[in-house]
Amino acid sequence: MATNPYRAEVLFKNESAGTLEQTVTGGTRFTYHDGWQSDVACCFPATQREHNWPNALHPFFQHLGPEGWLREKQARGAHIKDEQNDFALLLSYGEDCIGAVGVRPIDTTDIPKIEEGAPTPGRTLSGVQKKLLVVQKGDQFLPAGQDGPAPFIAKFNSDGEKTLVRNELRSLQWTAAVLGKKEVTEFQLGHVGDEVALIVTRFDRTKTGEKLRLEDFAQILVKPRGLNYDGKYQSSYEEVAQVIRDHSARPIIDLDKLFRRLIVFAALANCDAHLKNFSLLESREGLRLSPVYDVLNTALYENLDRNFGLSILGKVRNLDDLTGSLFRKFGLEIGLPPRAIDLAFTDLKRQIDKNPINTPQGEPPNGFISRFAEGVRNQCLRLFEE
Repeated sequence: MATNPYRAEVLFKNESAGTLEQTVTGGTRFTYHDGWQSDVACCFPATQREHNWPNALHPFFQHLGPEGWLREKQARGAHIKDEQNDFALLLSYGEDCIGAVGVRPIDTTDIPKIEEGAPTPGRTLSGVQKKLLVVQKGDQFLPAGQDGPAPFIAKFNSDGEKTLVRNELRSLQWTAAVLGKKEVTEFQLGHVGDEVALIVTRFDRTKTGEKLRLEDFAQILVKPRGLNYDGKYQSSYEEVAQVIRDHSARPIIDLDKLFRRLIVFAALANCDAHLKNFSLLESREGLRLSPVYDVLNTALYENLDRNFGLSILGKVRNLDDLTGSLFRKFGLEIGLPPRAIDLAFTDLKRQIDKNPINTPQGEPPNGFISRFAEGVRNQCLRLFEE
């Protein structure tokens, strides 16, 4: 990659809004163009024309890139020796990111041609799971090209765990049944080549392909990703609520949505509700809490942590410690009135009772759905039977 300091245009809905450059001290500086008046992100108010970060790439831009499988593929395809080089990866793949912000190199001289067969140049995704941007052709889904629409994200099983797609499909189905279909991202089961995948419809793109502003809470709170990508866990649900109070166009409604979602995540035994799994999405009235995405019953996997994603009421809590009384105290802590808290529990209990997880006839007790259903039943007893 380039030996000179990296420099790039920062795009907002495909328009050049400013420049991003390395500083002599090893940090980065984002500067708005003269005449640009609107914020490109919550952490970059346009009233401040220059935004500096002392070490490495600014966290907002770090979180545009992937972790895990896709990062490795991107680095190899672009001949980037250091996978930790966030700026280099964005220069090769960052022109079309999740949300409205993109990064385009100012000087392409030192950027090598990306190998054929590498993940789509000029486009990237965030997150750790194996995933790709795809388009639909008939009943099949194909990897998206460099240009044109990319309205879907395909999420795959990993080499070590073959039930991820089945798990997330079942988790999203149940979450949609309990919270309401409109509260959850659109999804379906599909195939990319011979590989089964969960196909998620992107909500950061309109039906005509226009970009919508979308920022995850790790970006909004300016949390460095961390060497092991653990920055997204360095927070609390109280801090998540504060982001909603500060930036949502309808904070009272979105705080109630957050409260209900956390109870459902606890019931589902979803321990991965970290900062990047909450986002604010552009709407006609301003930024609003986005639909639910990336939901998984993590308790099914013995190698995964059983602690709830972020701290709540001052502590990181094990799944077994998540009770109705704990969430009632949390609701009061984030400013919900007692009546709203009672109504949330009543509504959720009613919907859970209406949508039992039925085990297929003949499935053994250690079968996937049997274990899934038992885990949810046990969590619901702690949450609703006090």
